[in-house]
Amino acid sequence: MTFHKPTISASLKASSPVFFGYISIGFAFGFLLVKAGFSWVWAPVMCVIIFAGAAQFVSISLLLSDKSIWEIGLAILLINARHMVYGLSLLDRFKPFKKFKYYIIYGLTDETYALLTSIEPPEGSSPEVFDFWVTAFNHSYWILGSLLGALLGTGVSFNAPGLEFALTALFIVLTIEQIKSIKKISPFLLPLLIVFIIKITGFQGDILMITIMLSSIGCFLIGDRG
Repeated sequence: MTFHKPTISASLKASSPVFFGYISIGFAFGFLLVKAGFSWVWAPVMCVIIFAGAAQFVSISLLLSDKSIWEIGLAILLINARHMVYGLSLLDRFKPFKKFKYYIIYGLTDETYALLTSIEPPEGSSPEVFDFWVTAFNHSYWILGSLLGALLGTGVSFNAPGLEFALTALFIVLTIEQIKSIKKISPFLLPLLIVFIIKITGFQGDILMITIMLSSIGCFLIGDRG
C-alpha cells in the first residue's frame, strides 16, 4: 500500500501549492547559508535533520554569534514550540499509525498541518500512507529549494551589503503577522521591556538570551495566574 498510485497522485496534487513556497523560501535559506560562510553541504543536511523554516533561518545568525549551545537550543525550541499544539490536535488521527508515525510527526510543519487537516485521503487509500506522502513531498521541496539556493550561492559571485538583514526582516514580518493574529501587543512589548531592564543593570554573559527568554515566559505565566 505504500506505493499505491492513487494515493501518491493525490498526495502530490495536495502538496503542489506548497512546492512553490518551499522552493522559493528554501532557495533563500540555502543562498543565505552559503553567503554566511558555510559549505553548501550544510543546506541539505540542516533540511534533513532540522526541517524548520524559521528556525533554520535564525540558526544562521545564531551559529555565527558567540551564543552558547544552550542558548541556541532554547531559541530553536521556543521558535518551534507551536508544533506541540499541532501534535496535540492530531493525537486521534495519528494514534492508529504504525509504520510512518514518527516521520509524519517529525515532518509536521505549518503547511503540512494545514493540508492534513483540510484534505481527506482518496477513497480506498490508507490515511497513514496519504499523510506520509504529503509530508515526504513537502520535505523534499524544502530540501530541493535549499540545495539549489546553496549551489547557486557557491557558484555565483554576489555582493549584496546588508543581505544578512533578511533574517531580521523575516522575523519583523512574522512578529507583525502574530500581532495581527492575536490582536494584542503586550506579549511583544514585555520582552522588549525585560531586555531594557537587563541591559541597564549591566548583566552580561553567555546566558543572556536564555535569561531574557525565561524571564519573559515567567512573567506571562504569572500574569495568566493573576
